[in-house]
Amino acid sequence: MVIVKKSRYSKNYQKVSQMFDKTKIYSIDEAVSLVKKTSITKFDATVELVFLLNVDPRHADQQLRGALVLPAGTGKKQRILVLTNSMNQVAIDNKADFVGGKDLIEKIQKENWFDFDVIIATPDIMAELGKIGKILGPKGLMPNPKTGTVTTDVQKAIAEIRKGKIEYRVDKQGNVHVIIGKVSFSEEQLKENYQAIYETLRKVRPAAVKDAYVKNISISTTMGPAIKVAIEH
Repeated sequence: MVIVKKSRYSKNYQKVSQMFDKTKIYSIDEAVSLVKKTSITKFDATVELVFLLNVDPRHADQQLRGALVLPAGTGKKQRILVLTNSMNQVAIDNKADFVGGKDLIEKIQKENWFDFDVIIATPDIMAELGKIGKILGPKGLMPNPKTGTVTTDVQKAIAEIRKGKIEYRVDKQGNVHVIIGKVSFSEEQLKENYQAIYETLRKVRPAAVKDAYVKNISISTTMGPAIKVAIEH
């Protein structure tokens, strides 16, 4: 009897995977065109990038982390929580989704409440917020001055997030995962966002990196196949 091993990929995934050569490296123009065609979800899928960088995150000077506002936005509405002891009215006036202080910190801690996507915190509440850092950290929700989410300029922080601000952070393997929009975006919008994150990562290249900085780039949609993207020199 012949045992046929069942693929872990869906029929739709396998079908769209045949639309391109997995061993080939495509220009960003080709890759963006393909990624829009290979989306397999019924909803407006997110377009994601993964950069594999030649960095060693064990060293402090190579632990890349920051944020940027994508020129064409993200296509996603972020639910904003502002935690503050002093700027509640500013947050309310600028239409933050949730505003509070110690009360909401306790709600997160005791009720496992996470009906938000990003936290903006003012410095005067960081001592209290730090107590639940072990809860927020693994979820990527802990505010940080490097990403502009610990600030006294709450108005600006909210505005940037509404415009399409994203955060980037290198993981232990040297990968940076970011989103650059939705499948419904035009090819030009996706390429514009791609160039913005590419240039941002170039600017924060650690001085310690002597050889090739970007090792691999791939682009994909939610649940879709990854397409290799050519590295610009």
